[in-house]
Amino acid sequence: MQVGQWFTEIVNRMSKEVVITGMGLISSLGLSLEENWKNIIAGKSGVKKITLFDASSLATRIAAEVPPEFEELSRHYIKKRAGSQMTRVTRMCMTAAKLAVADSGIDFEMEDRLRCSVIMGVVNTGNSSSEKDTTAQNTVFKTMTNSMPAWISLEYELMGPNYAVNTACASSAYAIAFGFEMIKNGQADIVIAGGADSIINFEEIQGFNALYALSTANDKPEEASKPFSKSRDGFVIGEGAGVLVLESKDHAIGRKAQIHAEIAGYALTSEGYNIMAPMKDGEGMAQTIDLAIRNAGISKEEVGYINAHGTSTELNDRYETMAIKRVFGDRAYQIPISSSKSMLGHTIGAAGAIEAIITAMSLKNGLLPPTINYHEPDPDLDLDYIPNFSRIADFRVALSNSFGFGGHNATLVLKKH
Repeated sequence: MQVGQWFTEIVNRMSKEVVITGMGLISSLGLSLEENWKNIIAGKSGVKKITLFDASSLATRIAAEVPPEFEELSRHYIKKRAGSQMTRVTRMCMTAAKLAVADSGIDFEMEDRLRCSVIMGVVNTGNSSSEKDTTAQNTVFKTMTNSMPAWISLEYELMGPNYAVNTACASSAYAIAFGFEMIKNGQADIVIAGGADSIINFEEIQGFNALYALSTANDKPEEASKPFSKSRDGFVIGEGAGVLVLESKDHAIGRKAQIHAEIAGYALTSEGYNIMAPMKDGEGMAQTIDLAIRNAGISKEEVGYINAHGTSTELNDRYETMAIKRVFGDRAYQIPISSSKSMLGHTIGAAGAIEAIITAMSLKNGLLPPTINYHEPDPDLDLDYIPNFSRIADFRVALSNSFGFGGHNATLVLKKH
């Protein structure tokens, strides 16, 4: 190959556009993308009393659990023997992946499987005290943190890299960013990226209660998650899975695929500050948002919506608001912002992917999801948080923020196709 041809090929690879062609979503608000989107736009809450174990002795007795009908759904998509070697959380991931692949219309028989990869954000596999039917024969498989991407890769006989990423609450946003990079630099045509999680178990809720991180508004579960509100008292744990099929735009067009949205860029940073608390005044968050905008090659004026990390904790909501003001200045007051966690709770390792899917659906449909339970504004938090009701909007660029314990920050930039 001549030097000129080699250079041209490298440039072409690096200039690939990355699009989303398939999405699968399982959460407390539904077992399909369509059901979830309908309930999110309606501003419904998935938070209820915990049923997965006896939480009566805990300070927090509420969570956003996936509906029990999930087990029947998973049996439709997962063979009995394989399902017995997976935790409930891994089955959520596998089911969401199969929904995403079906949505994408991909026939892997027609693809180069060496150029198809799987990257999942995994904080844990859910093999906790709440998990049922764990035996000596399946405990290793249930505990392996690489099990989610491995099972998906096995299902479709994919031969590109499959691996898990653990960066706390930003894990699945990191997975999407790494998938973006693989396609952008020509290493893959297709990447299945996302994550799944559940920490609805006695020991982890007890641990977060000891850190005073969780809401204890047990009497009115649906109203407990209230990001950006003055009366917010901690986050509500949620569970679920979000999986996206990423492709190069050329590849997607070549097979006449639907395109939900484009991923324009991202930023990943580490704060190097505190194992739990974010950097003071949102400085680290602001650096991440600003870098994502620059990396995506867009202007700040183009951003028309931000899907906030919005945990309903004192420091996150305060510092994320300060970060947005730091990045956008006076224009921050003109950008609609909402927290999906007000409805779904905090799905930990799955949050980045679930919220990226919601952001893509917002762009595709021209609808902004609300921040529900916003009834008592915090005078220090004075941006447009899309209170209580969804909103029609014409916008072309959106951000999705994910910030995790340990200083793991991620911002994804999505564009309307």
